[in-house]
Amino acid sequence: MADGRLWATSDLHIAYQENRRLVAEQLRPQSDGDWLIVAGDVAETVEDIEWALGLLAGRFRRVVWAPGNHDLWTSRNDGVQLRGQARYEHLVEVCRRLGVLTPEDDYATWTGPGGPVALVPMFLLYDYTFRLEGVATAQEALAAAYAANVVCTDEMLLHPDPWPDRPSWCRARVELTQARLAALPSGTRTVLINHFPLTRLPTLVLRHPEFAIWCGTERTHDWHRRFAAAAVVYGHLHIPRTTWEDGIRFEEVSIGYPREWKQHGLRRGVLRDVLPTPPPPVEPNSPVWPASRVRR
Repeated sequence: MADGRLWATSDLHIAYQENRRLVAEQLRPQSDGDWLIVAGDVAETVEDIEWALGLLAGRFRRVVWAPGNHDLWTSRNDGVQLRGQARYEHLVEVCRRLGVLTPEDDYATWTGPGGPVALVPMFLLYDYTFRLEGVATAQEALAAAYAANVVCTDEMLLHPDPWPDRPSWCRARVELTQARLAALPSGTRTVLINHFPLTRLPTLVLRHPEFAIWCGTERTHDWHRRFAAAAVVYGHLHIPRTTWEDGIRFEEVSIGYPREWKQHGLRRGVLRDVLPTPPPPVEPNSPVWPASRVRR
């Protein structure tokens, strides 16, 4: 693995034919030792998710997947109509058949350049705690978002069954993941991988700040420090950039929708270095949140 690299990508959205071609033609390793992190939002149907992850698993030495909200949608055009936890578990089994690592598997250790580090794919969801200043409760935050005509499609398609709501599911996932991280041997360095950002900072540039409530949880605000992160990998925002918190590099690795990546020309590529490349300079925090991600 000495010649390998640890790459990351997310938000493939292969229901769009342009994105499917990107995956088929451009998501390729540079050496036999390359590993790939896929930080969620592969597609909205199980068939498409299996196609994409199977293709990538056949190319890269190892593929590590964390689910995104789109992966968990139960849409009418999906042949698999499972909801909530049952859908997630079904996707985990699909990944295991393909040899793709999931948040339910033992953490793999990257021992190539920049290692050793434990790769920690996580499934944490959100709990409406990334609220606007002065908004005290989740109910108030949701009301403000609806009033602004900024509503995530998750409210219709991401079912929390058997949990009573998504914040309850989020709480359970955070507690489970936190216990696993706390049990790692002392001194273990990690790469923390989640579809949603672990801190509020990346959401501060959203064009529609009301949308932040669907972007993470305050419960993970210090995990990059507590669990010795060498890097944090996430997607979801469709704002590919590098930021720093407490001296730790955060990489937003999304491809996004065709109209978005065509606008910025994929200047950061479809694969992002996690290790061993030195971090790039911090980019301007310009708000580029895609209007297509909100329901008007």
